[in-house]
Amino acid sequence: MDLWLILYIIDWILFIFTAGTVLYLGLFSIFSLFNKSHDPNKAKIQRRFIVLIPSYKQDSVIEHTVLSILGQSYPQRMFDVTVISDHQDEMTNMRLAQYPITLLTPNFEESTKAKSLQFAILNLPAFKIYDVAVILDADNIVDSEFLTNINDAYENASTKAIQLHRISRNRDTAAARMDAVFEEINNSIFRKGHINVGLSSAIAGSGVAYDFEWFKENIMRTKTAGEDKELEALLLRQGIYIDYFDKIYVYGEKKRTTDKLNEQRGRWAIQQIHNAVRNIKYLPGAIFSKQHDLADKIIQWMLIPRTTMVGIIMLMSVILPFIYFTLCIKWWILGSLALFFFALATPDYLVDEMWDKTFLRSPFVSLGGKLYSLLPIKKIFKRNKK
Repeated sequence: MDLWLILYIIDWILFIFTAGTVLYLGLFSIFSLFNKSHDPNKAKIQRRFIVLIPSYKQDSVIEHTVLSILGQSYPQRMFDVTVISDHQDEMTNMRLAQYPITLLTPNFEESTKAKSLQFAILNLPAFKIYDVAVILDADNIVDSEFLTNINDAYENASTKAIQLHRISRNRDTAAARMDAVFEEINNSIFRKGHINVGLSSAIAGSGVAYDFEWFKENIMRTKTAGEDKELEALLLRQGIYIDYFDKIYVYGEKKRTTDKLNEQRGRWAIQQIHNAVRNIKYLPGAIFSKQHDLADKIIQWMLIPRTTMVGIIMLMSVILPFIYFTLCIKWWILGSLALFFFALATPDYLVDEMWDKTFLRSPFVSLGGKLYSLLPIKKIFKRNKK
C-alpha cells in the first residue's frame, strides 16, 4: 500500500475520534452556561450522617480536615466522623485519637481507597443507624454549614447519591492553578452541563453523599483503585440518578508540581480506559432500554482521555506541516475549537493575572500525562484483573 495513503488513513482515523471527543465536550460546555441551579428548600427532618475520611500517608493535612468537619453547625449528636488512618505516623494517630471521632488504623499490604472504605463499613458499631454516608478526602476542608446544606440538598434531590462542588483551596503554583482549572472544567462539563439537560452528574473521588444502606452494600462490590467510578457505574446500572449541587463546596488541596499533576492525570486516563473496557458490554442494553444516563456514561468513557486528546492535537498540528501542509489545517481548527470550549467551561474567577502563564504551561501537562498513561497500562490492567 502507498505510504501516503497509509498516512492519509491514519490522519483521518485520529481526526474523527479526536473530533468526536471535542464535540462531546463542546456540547456540554455550552449546556453548562445555563444556570438551572437553585437553593434547596430547608429540610423537614435532620438525617443522621456518617462522614468517612480515608487518609493514606496524609499526616500533614488530615488534622485540618477533621477540625473542619467537627466544627459543624449541624447538631453533633446527628453525625459521626470516622478516619481510616492507613500507614500514617504514630504521632498523627495520637493527635487524631484526642478528637471525638472513630479512628481506625488498618495496615494493608497494598492500600487502596476502596479497601479503607470497606474496612470502615465492616468496623462500624452494629447499633449505629445512619441515613447518609459522606465521603471526604484527607485534604478536604468544608464550611461550618456543610452538613446542614447536604441535609437540605439530599431531601430536595430525592435520590441516593449527590455530588458536591469540589473546588481548589490553593493556587500558589502554576501546577496548582492548572489543576484548579482542570477541576472546574470537569465540574462544568461532566456535572453542571449534564444535570442541565437532565442527565446524571459524574462522581468525583470525594465530596459525595450516598444513601447509607446503598453505600454499605455496594462499596463491598468495588475492587479497583477507581472505586468512585465503580460506584458510579453501579448507580447508573441500577437506574439511580446522580444529582449535583453547585453551591455546596468541598475545598481540596491541588497538586503543586507538574510531575505530580502529570502522574494524577495519567492514572485517571488509565482508569477511564479500564472503565470503558469493563462497561462496554452494557452499552447495547442501555440504548435499547433507554437508560440514557448509563449509555451517556459508557460513551463518555469510550472517548479519548482529555490529556491524550490535547496531546494528539498538538502533535498532529506540529508534525503535519512538515509532511503535507493542507492536512494540518483541520487540526488547527479542531485545536482552536477545543480551546474555545475549555474557555467556555472555565469560571471567570480563575481568569486572573496568572492565567497566561498557566495557559502556556498546560500543553506540557497534557503531553506528560499522555506519556505517563501509556507506560504502565499493561501492569494496571493485570493488577485490576486479580
